[in-house]
Amino acid sequence: MTRRTAALAIALAAALAGASAEDFSFSADSMAGAMSKGRERATLSGNAVVVSGGMRISANRIELYGDDFRYAECSGGVSVVDEERGLRLSTERLFYDRRDKVSRLTGPSVMEDRQNKVVIKGDYIENDDVRKIAVVQINVRILKENLSCRAEFARYDRAAKTLELTGTPVVRRDGDDYRAATILVNLDTEDIVLVGSVSGTVAAGKKKEPSPGPEAPPGSPQPGAAPAPEPETPPAAGPTESEPAPAPIEEAAP
Repeated sequence: MTRRTAALAIALAAALAGASAEDFSFSADSMAGAMSKGRERATLSGNAVVVSGGMRISANRIELYGDDFRYAECSGGVSVVDEERGLRLSTERLFYDRRDKVSRLTGPSVMEDRQNKVVIKGDYIENDDVRKIAVVQINVRILKENLSCRAEFARYDRAAKTLELTGTPVVRRDGDDYRAATILVNLDTEDIVLVGSVSGTVAAGKKKEPSPGPEAPPGSPQPGAAPAPEPETPPAAGPTESEPAPAPIEEAAP
């Protein structure tokens, strides 16, 4: 480390420590920048790591700038871990405002909320850690146990544990598909509300097997068996062809 780099590192650490009460540390393979008034900028290259409070950011390159190095722009294999809030982020490019606690992820990105057991994917994610609101756009995919959601736009309220999906949203739960102009999902209860142009597909459930009835007495026909034939009634006795019928008896005249 050259004397200039050492001086820059000391100035950077002093500025960052003064900007926040949180603990702060950084490391990288190399460091360059300027400390001119109003143009403060420091670039960490190669295995760059910045730890601010409970958040750890690692990337191939991290650039810090602004008043008291308020902003951080990270690129190349960006990973963010916040164990205190149960959050993990991964992306190709990250903008982070240390003062307002706002993160913007650009490119195929993943946000894992371990407290709510939700995984969110999209090509753009903006997470406001103060309001606990995340906005996700383009190729949105959201997964949680028995739920899977896709849309072009999603608003995720981490505190309320709710989702608002728009842009041809589809929600699948236990094999059932739900579609609408807007879909609202309660991630805690898994309740789903469909608004506008509603449609869906419900998977057929298993047929319930009939329960056996009471046993029939001996000799009774079993259910489904053909009925026993009735006994034939013998014909009434009458004259046969070989025996002529007796002639009628005539009454005698008085």
